[in-house]
Amino acid sequence: METSELILRTAQNLFDGLAIGSVIALAAVGLTLTYGILRLSNFAHGDFMTLGAYLTWLVNRPDGLNLNLGLSVVVGAIGTIIAMLISEYLLWKPMRDRKATSTTLIIISIGLALFLRNGILMIWGAKNQRYDIPLVQAQKFLGLQLATDRIWAILLSIVAIAILHLVLQKTKIGKAMRAVADNIDLARVSGINVEQVVLWTWVITAILTTLGGVMLGLITSTVRPNMGWFLILPMFASVILGGIGNPYGAIAGGLVIGVVQELSVPWLGPDYKLGVALFIMILILLIRPQGIFKGTL
Repeated sequence: METSELILRTAQNLFDGLAIGSVIALAAVGLTLTYGILRLSNFAHGDFMTLGAYLTWLVNRPDGLNLNLGLSVVVGAIGTIIAMLISEYLLWKPMRDRKATSTTLIIISIGLALFLRNGILMIWGAKNQRYDIPLVQAQKFLGLQLATDRIWAILLSIVAIAILHLVLQKTKIGKAMRAVADNIDLARVSGINVEQVVLWTWVITAILTTLGGVMLGLITSTVRPNMGWFLILPMFASVILGGIGNPYGAIAGGLVIGVVQELSVPWLGPDYKLGVALFIMILILLIRPQGIFKGTL
């Protein structure tokens, strides 16, 4: 392979890695928020991501409400918020009240993941679906094929992350979330409404998770029942790599995982992308066990 061709191929893989990394980053932020504030390692997170993608598809399809994709995402996010709040009141709040162990919570989350995935299969079937959007030709730039949906994935991730930063740093609820993440007992004694913080955590998580699911559906051109489950390991890898509980670390970890996965394809093939990403995570953790950033909001 000529040097110019190798450089071009590497640049193309880098762009693709940034796109998929943006999706992983968005979803991983929600995952790290639930751990940082609720101390919950939610293995159902990927399936909530799938649920958000399906609810968006449901109102976007021509034989449904036929809404444009933007409005469909709003409806999908609202549906995912409701589903997460139901799980909060039926599962997570009672478990917190009973002082359930982390192992118990993990087992429950795996059960919830199976329930969601099989519910999606039962309602919408195993057939792959796709969003009803017009096909747009990829943009050509310096020999690169820049798919429009991947460009949108990167741009929307930047906007969503910027808004999240403002919420966490500038708003009252954001400051309360950071206080609860640091020390929940001290936050409660200080007069912070912890239950309200918990609800806002689920709302923000649901919005980010839905966005991640929809963008994954756009990038892969398919919405399928196991799409979120296959992304759960890269999401956890991103959270651990960036520093558990730190949303900025999850963003950085997601981008690293996405880029490394795609850059490994020309050398090892697509079947080993996940293995390479996990290897990089382990390598970095051997050097810096706490992750890239300190694990806090």
